[in-house]
Amino acid sequence: MVTAVTNLGRSGLSDWVVQRVTALVLLAYVIFLGAQLFFGGEITYESWKALFSCTSVRIFSLAALLSIAAHAWIGLWSVSTDYFTERLMGPKGNVIRLAFQAVVAIVLFVYVVWGIQILWG
Repeated sequence: MVTAVTNLGRSGLSDWVVQRVTALVLLAYVIFLGAQLFFGGEITYESWKALFSCTSVRIFSLAALLSIAAHAWIGLWSVSTDYFTERLMGPKGNVIRLAFQAVVAIVLFVYVVWGIQILWG
């Protein structure tokens, strides 16, 4: 039996909503960066540094970073609970699932901390 302790939103509906909201944030961020690349003029280190020194761009980038982490967690949690089961993987299916989820959580945490250091460091 899969418990609700390991998922983000505590229910399927809230996970679905979080997936959609984070997807919209990521779409907006990709459109923003695409517009900067195509319409922002010449791309130099100085122009890129000036863009990301703006507080609103840093906040938007942080929102995108957190959205990636939440989106990835929900997606990989769903995959792990669907495919890493005792029925499909034998008696160690639950152990494999929990180990996979722990690795994903650690990696996502490290990426978020690293991203925050890059953005605000």
